[in-house]
Amino acid sequence: MSPIAPALELLGAELAVITARHGRRVDVDGLGVLDRVGQLALNRPGLVSPNGACRLFQAADGWMVVNLARDEDHALIPAWFQCETEADPWTMIAAHARLHSRADLIAQAVLLGLPAAAVGEVRADELDAPLLSYGAGVTARAHLSVVDLSALWAGPMCGAILAAMGATVSKIESTRRPDPTRISTPEFFQRLNSAKRGIGLDLSAEDGQSALRLAMSTADVVITSARPRAFAGLGLDPDQIFGLNPGLVWVAITGYGWTGDAALRVAFGDDAAAAGGLVRWTAGGAPRFLGDALADPVTGLVAALGALRGLEAGGGVLVDVSLGRSAAGAATVCQLRRIQ
Repeated sequence: MSPIAPALELLGAELAVITARHGRRVDVDGLGVLDRVGQLALNRPGLVSPNGACRLFQAADGWMVVNLARDEDHALIPAWFQCETEADPWTMIAAHARLHSRADLIAQAVLLGLPAAAVGEVRADELDAPLLSYGAGVTARAHLSVVDLSALWAGPMCGAILAAMGATVSKIESTRRPDPTRISTPEFFQRLNSAKRGIGLDLSAEDGQSALRLAMSTADVVITSARPRAFAGLGLDPDQIFGLNPGLVWVAITGYGWTGDAALRVAFGDDAAAAGGLVRWTAGGAPRFLGDALADPVTGLVAALGALRGLEAGGGVLVDVSLGRSAAGAATVCQLRRIQ
């Protein structure tokens, strides 16, 4: 049984009810998107995440997590500790992290765009995502049009649920930076995206940006998984988009939230799970990973629920979904305890 089964079951039951109000009732268990078993070579969770890219380590004042999920993350470690390059980044982290506080390490990681966090730093008592008001709202829609701009797991999972419900979902990818799961886990990519219409756009070109703006300005729901500054750089900030489309529901999935300093932080499923307290603790007070990227499936369900609740509120909202907060809500629901 999944270590986060209580949270998944609660969210799945709520989704079954709310999807039935908007189209077909969706049984999320039947979609095959709640875990990546059989899709990756996964090891047993411990101080190292099952996929091997993320590790727990000690700073001067407590436990932290860092995720070297991208090739460029490895090259950032010397700059993170402001020291000379060593052969192995994990050796460097173990040697230098104990000399710095978690707050200092996180502040520098944010500047570098490195996914790092203090274990258990995010707390949440519930799984709901906040709805931020941006537009005037509209009456109920006859048929839902969804634009899925997200990548990896949580965002595409949200889109897959809405597609299973009966919405028309268009998955828009950058032709220069397509969804990495196309290559890393092609079968899982199909589970998440096969029911969607695929569209490729060159977002570095003016015509690609114009096409994306048009898609966002005519959709009922938009799903994203990039930080706010990515959209500002394309001239697609929420004020502009909601000005064109006041009834839109924008599901914005980020690491730690859409607003404030947290909006600058990068996160992925494993490090966000640890940040939200989705870990087990040994009798000696050391954390261990519980499973594979556990923040992702929880966040995907939270995002889908947020999208549908935003629609029922009339739209005109940005659903502020964060991996860290979703993980923290799941940790509360599951009431994780200190175990050997």
